[in-house]
Amino acid sequence: MGAWRSYRLRLQRKRWRIRAFRKRRELAVAKDRTDQIKPDDILVFSTLRNEKVRLKYFLKYYRQMGVNHFLMVDNGSDDGSAEYLQDQPDVSIWTSQASYKRSRFGVDWLNWLQSRYGHGHWTLVVDVDEFFVYPFCDTRPIRALTDWLDASSIKSFSAMLLDMYPKGSIDSFPYTEGQDPIEIASWFDSGNYTIAKNHRFGNLWIQGGARARAFFHDRPERAPALNKIPLVKWHRDYAYVSSTHMLLPRGLNFVYDEWGGEKASGILLHAKFLDTFSGKAAEELSRKQHYAASHEYKAYHRHLKDNPDLWCKWSEKYINWRQLEILGLMSKGNWA
Repeated sequence: MGAWRSYRLRLQRKRWRIRAFRKRRELAVAKDRTDQIKPDDILVFSTLRNEKVRLKYFLKYYRQMGVNHFLMVDNGSDDGSAEYLQDQPDVSIWTSQASYKRSRFGVDWLNWLQSRYGHGHWTLVVDVDEFFVYPFCDTRPIRALTDWLDASSIKSFSAMLLDMYPKGSIDSFPYTEGQDPIEIASWFDSGNYTIAKNHRFGNLWIQGGARARAFFHDRPERAPALNKIPLVKWHRDYAYVSSTHMLLPRGLNFVYDEWGGEKASGILLHAKFLDTFSGKAAEELSRKQHYAASHEYKAYHRHLKDNPDLWCKWSEKYINWRQLEILGLMSKGNWA
């Protein structure tokens, strides 16, 4: 990469960091327990709106994995989400009534919080409907992964977003607060993915899966991106550019092997398609706070009126991470 491009990317990173610093004024502290964070703690960062029904299992899942503290931004919930999180002993929460869209879809808020509290920590940025799966996660806590990454001088770890769905119409299986959503949304597409390289930032761009097949079959190039780099050994000089799809410095995006080998990677099980989805999609469409004039939620709205069944004869039922590795969706690389 040329010196001029490197210089422009450094300027862009500086701009995102300055923007995040300014956007900090949009955050109001609801409960600050960050004085409990120890130097080697593993941290989760997340933004949410009206997700109380999901929070109990979300926190349980990541606590059992070995996460030590949660730093959350509640963007105008009116369902009790913020109040619930304030009562959790390992959660620090900020609230904001500001525009989600004008915060670059929450990226500015989390860039600031990671810069302020995440420096020197392994940080995991996930939505409350995303469940991180990594090699050996059934027998090893997340600290085993981060210790290996530290020993290998690896600072970022990728995980493809895998859309999960039930067998049958989305609204046919009521979700109960505290339930593992993968008990309901236990199916996924195993093979209809495309991969390209973003030459400017160096990251991969992955599309496909159930959303591309069911909601964007006529415009697959507009299907949501599935490439994520959610786990990073954070430094205050870093900045996410677009969600967790890519970040700067550019070298953090090189989470793949261009020479025929395999680097270790994971999966984010995306439990979006529960019976709560139709109402959520309608709310987000009316708010118009999402990327590209909410074209994703417009596509959901067009197809949800038919109460779709995302299951098809090529669907696979989720078993464990080893199944995902066999299918080529993730890899343990040289971590034994």
